[in-house]
Amino acid sequence: MSKEKISGSEALMRSLEHEGVKTLFGYPGGAIMPVFDALYDHRDRLNHILVRHEQGAAHAAQGFARVSGEVGVCLVTSGPGATNTITGIADAMIDSTPIVVIAGQVGAGLLGTDAFQEVDLVGVTQPISKWSYQIRRAEDVAWAVARAFYIARSGRPGPVVLDFAKNAQVDMTDYEPVNVDFIRSYDPDPETDSTAVAEAVALINAAKRPLVLVGQGVELGNAQKELLNFVEKADIPCGCTLLGLSALPSNHRLNKGMLGMHGNLGPNVKTNECDVLIAVGMRFDDRVTGKLETYAKQAKIIHLDVDPSEIGKNVVVDVPVLGNCKRTLSLLTELIQPQKHEEWIASFKPYEEKEFNQVIEKEVFPKEGPINMGEVVNAVSEATHNEAILVTDVGQNQMMACRYFKFTKPRSIVTSGGMGTMGFCLPAAIGATFGRPDRTVCAFMGDGGLQMTMQELGTVMEQKSPVKIILMNNNYLGNVRQWQAMFFNRRYSFTPMMNPDYMQIASAYGIASRRVMSREELNDGIQEMLSTDGPFLLEVCVVEEGNVLPITPPGSSVNYMLMEC
Repeated sequence: MSKEKISGSEALMRSLEHEGVKTLFGYPGGAIMPVFDALYDHRDRLNHILVRHEQGAAHAAQGFARVSGEVGVCLVTSGPGATNTITGIADAMIDSTPIVVIAGQVGAGLLGTDAFQEVDLVGVTQPISKWSYQIRRAEDVAWAVARAFYIARSGRPGPVVLDFAKNAQVDMTDYEPVNVDFIRSYDPDPETDSTAVAEAVALINAAKRPLVLVGQGVELGNAQKELLNFVEKADIPCGCTLLGLSALPSNHRLNKGMLGMHGNLGPNVKTNECDVLIAVGMRFDDRVTGKLETYAKQAKIIHLDVDPSEIGKNVVVDVPVLGNCKRTLSLLTELIQPQKHEEWIASFKPYEEKEFNQVIEKEVFPKEGPINMGEVVNAVSEATHNEAILVTDVGQNQMMACRYFKFTKPRSIVTSGGMGTMGFCLPAAIGATFGRPDRTVCAFMGDGGLQMTMQELGTVMEQKSPVKIILMNNNYLGNVRQWQAMFFNRRYSFTPMMNPDYMQIASAYGIASRRVMSREELNDGIQEMLSTDGPFLLEVCVVEEGNVLPITPPGSSVNYMLMEC
């Protein structure tokens, strides 16, 4: 029986469907036109979301992937279409987000001739992707797609790039679906050393002041339940990284808050007091560790991670436990002894009280003056019963949102952690609404970040994507302004912003909106936003020179935090 002959473009469509893809984000162009022509016949099975800029497609795919646990897909043309995705690819790489970027390319016969809209996409993206491959023959399509999705979703997830030559799109080939579950020399889930597990168990059982650092690896490994079982049996307090915030319910008695430069005082101070530090699925980022020379020198360090390249990269580790943390946490939980660390856990309370009295009360519950970012975040979180998905941009809005939004469900935070990409929020929030259409998506952004990808309001308009946009407008590039105030003698060099009328912009896109200028109307504005079907833009005019506190100054020890500035 002969196999069916189809074009490379049709093979791509069938291969995507074979991988379970139902949604993709993209923008057509000349070098990818045969693929979009094939897509026309698959519109009932593949829902293509037309974005307004290819960077938006990459970020939307990220948002989709982060909340759904599936691979996000974007489809773009060659040249500038492909290079416009670079920021999203780099962002996905450092934040371990599984996306597949499929880009058009000139025909194989024109490669290397500087043809119209030709760019060496494989060469450009190899350092910032898990795998980058150029498809030059139609017969390679099914194999390349299967391999791409396997690499993107397995082990430590990340972005994969397929550079699709135009001749391979139009040439005919025999087609049959391909499954990939093994690649020679690629070990996505390394075997866990039983000796390392035994050493970790011995340290944990003997610990008097243990501390768990919860990273995004818990979410990526779907190990939220295993984490809970582990920390409750061992009675160990936890601090969460920015991307790990929703891995453990915010109100859990062992959750002591966020780690890092703008994190909570308690877990930062206790990092340099604990006797055993257990890092789960995190990479010891510099914003978490502060000055490495003084970081947790008193502690024995256990590191659970699926990626061996992270072990010892920044911090010397005493016991590395390799493997998916869903498995490694279960192994530890089975062998550790039940513990009670009441005195150690109680020692966090004075720091919690100090931070509340000196920072949180003033930020979240002010009695007078302009509206604060923290009180906006807290009010929205409470109004959604702490059940919404939080998407943030980058800057003060990000730090305030992550400090004061509360989480009760896993996979509830989408933010640009390692890359710090301004403009990330709006397209990522659009992607999140498609990844979890059953949940409320609250997108917090500043006036600077919104204007970087504001064209995606067109995508919101066309798709009626129900993004709840909370624009905290302080007429500044707030985070840079804060650093200028603290470290550059208040020399506000090009951080004040002249802003447009966002209400008119929202109206032009047919998006319901409201501007809140006083504390008295804040709750009404939030309720109007949440009760409105579809998208909504809530602009809240906040204090112009507010600061995110506490803060560990750059180059300082993690336990040195300024409570005022």
